[in-house]
Amino acid sequence: MFVIGKNVGNPILLFVHGGTAMPEYFLTQNYPTGMDQYFTVCWWDRRNAGLSYSADAPPETWTLEQSIADTLAVTNYLRSRFHKDKIYMMAHSGGSLIGIQAAARAPELFYAYIGVGQMSYQLQSEILSYEYMVKRYKAIGNTSMVKQLEAAPPTMSVPFPAAYMKVRDTAMHDLGVGTTHDMKSVMTGVFLASWLFRQYTLGEKLALWRGKFASDKLLWDKMIATDLTQQIQKLDIPVYFFHGKSDYTVSYPLAKAYLDRLQAPIKGFYTFEHSAHSPMFEEPDRVRQIFQADVLVGKSNLCDACAQTTRSVENN
Repeated sequence: MFVIGKNVGNPILLFVHGGTAMPEYFLTQNYPTGMDQYFTVCWWDRRNAGLSYSADAPPETWTLEQSIADTLAVTNYLRSRFHKDKIYMMAHSGGSLIGIQAAARAPELFYAYIGVGQMSYQLQSEILSYEYMVKRYKAIGNTSMVKQLEAAPPTMSVPFPAAYMKVRDTAMHDLGVGTTHDMKSVMTGVFLASWLFRQYTLGEKLALWRGKFASDKLLWDKMIATDLTQQIQKLDIPVYFFHGKSDYTVSYPLAKAYLDRLQAPIKGFYTFEHSAHSPMFEEPDRVRQIFQADVLVGKSNLCDACAQTTRSVENN
């Protein structure tokens, strides 16, 4: 893990990264978040990801259940290390599948849960993304991509066709609906960025990608087939969802519908108009504003619903 902060007295924020095993701290070299102004941030490389990768790890430990237990173990480590009763948790994309379950199991450990690109039922999300990409490529006349996509469509079952998985990330980034809205290539935006990250050794850079490929084989199907709308319907802590309007990696409308149904003492959905899948990297100023005005004080004044209410009152 990388623990970054400006004041040891600040609250602790555990960042649960996305993917099956894709650490994200290295992306801050190109997309600084500034979250360490308000928190001591723990950028944790999950089991068999990045710094935590081990070629000798028993395959039976590469499970979602183990990932949830690991999240709670790291939470308790941070509470003990920094002498805090509770911490905050921000979980992104694939990490949100794990983080929200950990928060539901032990709400007493957390002040709030922040889901970024929050998963709900990823199998359904993948179908919506596929339909969107085919429609977009038809509209711009890219018959080659249409042909590739239509040759191997995903269905509501796993595993997906290998030919679809081969073109999926390329298509998403080409259309600006992948990691960030301006990242047109996962090869240059993610792969190359990881190799240019100076805080990883050469061996750790190799481990990052070995861990990702191994985890994809063991966890991807299980992750996308998990329906959180059925598994987690209530959290006993404040819940905040940050979602980019251009996100088709994880469905924006499905996340919004999920939060509408989720029971929580305080909840807020925040649309990021200029973001795809990573608002904390794409619109960091607004993320920090929401932290300061809402998350750290247990409110939801800046959420979409509140903003709509304010506009309605002003117009009347």
